Amino acid sequence: MSRLDDRRHRRDRFHKQAKEQGYAARAVFKLEELDRRLRLLRAGQRVLDLGCRPGSWMQYAAGRIGPRGFVVGLDREDLRLDADLERTCRVVVGDVLIIEPAELRAALPEQHRGGCFHLVLSDMAPDTSGISMTDQARSVELFLRALELAAALSCPRGSFAGKLFMGAGFEEAQNALKARYERTRTLRPDATRKNSSEVYLVGQGLRGG
Repeated sequence: MSRLDDRRHRRDRFHKQAKEQGYAARAVFKLEELDRRLRLLRAGQRVLDLGCRPGSWMQYAAGRIGPRGFVVGLDREDLRLDADLERTCRVVVGDVLIIEPAELRAALPEQHRGGCFHLVLSDMAPDTSGISMTDQARSVELFLRALELAAALSCPRGSFAGKLFMGAGFEEAQNALKARYERTRTLRPDATRKNSSEVYLVGQGLRGG
């Protein structure tokens, strides 16, 4: 893709909408569509957002769960929250591949302490190497790790939504999701870029939670 084409992609209608509505990134509309179609978010929920930078999914989730809910975000780099988000959100800096579930649970404030997460989100993507097999393997690794954390931290009958690239290992990841959730869907939101192979796998109704 040329630099000109890349700029055009970054400045599409979703980019403009996100800017107009005060969201940190166009990716917010992917979560908005998942939520609209599957009713993932409700008032008072506790939400875990893996790979939370640059923050648009936290913004959207915080708006949907309201003041009685709480969002914990995890990322390798810190994310500065505005005053409104600080009331219902907290960011943990760490590596998703090595962080202990207890550290994420401990990030919940006192009134939610010891609680489970009703929804686990993952918009994580690997640092691309340009080698498709390597990038795909890393995408699957991140997805399966997110699924592992969801199983450890979710409430009974909790939900999960995670990004994954289509390719080798996709069926393995899909089967892992089906083994843990009663209902599963694979969706490609409208805001996904045309040249992207990403999809979102969603599980609802955690088995044995």
